[in-house]
Amino acid sequence: MSLFFLISAVLSLSTSIGNVHFVQAANPNYRDALAKSILFFQGQRSGKLSSQQITWRSNSALSDGRPANVDLTGGYYDGGDNVKFNFPMAFTTTMLSWGSLEYSKKMGSQLTNARTAIRWSANYLLKCARATPDRLYVGVGDPNVDHKCWERPEDMDTARTVYWVSPSNPGSDVAGETAAALAAASMVFRKVDPKYSKLLIRTAKKVFQFAIQYRGAYSDSLGSAVCPFYCSYSGYKDELVWGAAWLLRATNDVFYFNFLKSMGGDSPDIFSWDNKFAGAYALLSRRAVLNNDKKFDSYKQKAEQFMCRILPNSPSSSTQYTKGGLMFKLPQSNLQYVASITFLLTTYSKYMSATQHTFNCGNLVVTSSTLRNLAKRQVDYILGVNPLKMSYMVGYGPSYPKRIHHRGSSLPSLASHPTTISCKAGFQSFYYSSNPNPNILVGAVVGGPNQNDEFQDDRDDYSHSEPATYINGAIVGPIAYFANVK
Repeated sequence: MSLFFLISAVLSLSTSIGNVHFVQAANPNYRDALAKSILFFQGQRSGKLSSQQITWRSNSALSDGRPANVDLTGGYYDGGDNVKFNFPMAFTTTMLSWGSLEYSKKMGSQLTNARTAIRWSANYLLKCARATPDRLYVGVGDPNVDHKCWERPEDMDTARTVYWVSPSNPGSDVAGETAAALAAASMVFRKVDPKYSKLLIRTAKKVFQFAIQYRGAYSDSLGSAVCPFYCSYSGYKDELVWGAAWLLRATNDVFYFNFLKSMGGDSPDIFSWDNKFAGAYALLSRRAVLNNDKKFDSYKQKAEQFMCRILPNSPSSSTQYTKGGLMFKLPQSNLQYVASITFLLTTYSKYMSATQHTFNCGNLVVTSSTLRNLAKRQVDYILGVNPLKMSYMVGYGPSYPKRIHHRGSSLPSLASHPTTISCKAGFQSFYYSSNPNPNILVGAVVGGPNQNDEFQDDRDDYSHSEPATYINGAIVGPIAYFANVK
């Protein structure tokens, strides 16, 4: 297949930076994509459902928390399985909240839907933080057992084991991220629901105190319950920085600024549910760029060093791009990194644009347009401006993945198949079928193509065909930015 393709002979042309070929085309329908990217979260809901537009989903996991005599119903399943992993769920909540804060004016009527999606997980995280003194619940469902079954969440009969961290079994990473999520969400609801906002920030402070008082990685405490699924590979220092950064933004309390000064930080070239340093730097640089606050200059420098590692024509770039122009970080679920990094590109571009700020990567002068243009190419690629002309958002555009790695989507709904589908029967009758999924998980962004811009649309290929809450949680902001960018 040619590296260049035309969406329209009149409206499309290609440009190159080095050996990377970017397609420029007529704008995708960002508003449609925005609505769908938020609607996706309804398909991931756990618990008792209400106001459900994705109608093939029903109530599930209504007894979550019972083994520990607490109510842990609600929240989201992380991807195509039926487990609630709080570490990525909290990151998803933080990113959705950040997007709703930065791009509220561009979201229009979708802001209400975004707040609903945030509240769904924030309510669950509140339960996890408040149910038992000296415990933070961090997940429900045994992943090793769950992954051996292919069954609808509504039929789930696997162990709903409850996991927690405590002073004797710490989890600074998951606690730091939970604090970040609650703090960010508190800002989303500050004006529209002040009482709820205050509860969120009070809880965020307590959870963060727990994170810094009892230090340790939750992977060490919980072992195979979280590894290799969501091990904290980067350690917990980044979550402490990230949590403090969000609490500082939410409270302006000097305690968090002093804590940040004591922490330092790495210089990454990635941003994800596991490694938050780059996100913290971009968040903290806001005061330096927008308000010329010199106390935050070091974070601005670190944020810009990160951007220099991402830009394809920067002398310090450490980021690969496919021939079709997609940022390529890691083979498994690459679009999660594209989505998160693109969020930082649009957000930092927004800050730069407000003050006409520029910076240099060696001899390269970087303007707000430099970052915005790269971000647009990534969003457009995901929405179908790519060599395969395929949207990687389910239900968006004429061509999109039909066989995603997702239990609820791939199995018939209760309405069409009221009889229980057992653990193994799901594999035999549906998982290995070449038929398209019967239920469309509208708005789901999958793991995406490989480094050669190829995509097999194979249910069994989870590293490319599985959607995840943290992909959508991060991509909502950039799509909103372009949905109403002038």
